Amino acid sequence: MLKKLTVTGMTCGHCEKAVQEALAGISGIERVVKVSRADEEVVVEGDPDPAKLVAAIAEEGYEARLA
Repeated sequence: MLKKLTVTGMTCGHCEKAVQEALAGISGIERVVKVSRADEEVVVEGDPDPAKLVAAIAEEGYEARLA
């Protein structure tokens, strides 16, 4: 199952990496499929708690919501 989030505030490759690393530790994620600042999108595969995804991204300083 794929979950898509809209993420704003990422401006560089470091931002993308920070978001990817923040998501890596969340239970239920099988893999991070896409982190794109250009598309303002994050796609993960698995069945994680959506609130945990949003919280992990917010902790890195970016705004996120389910797409």
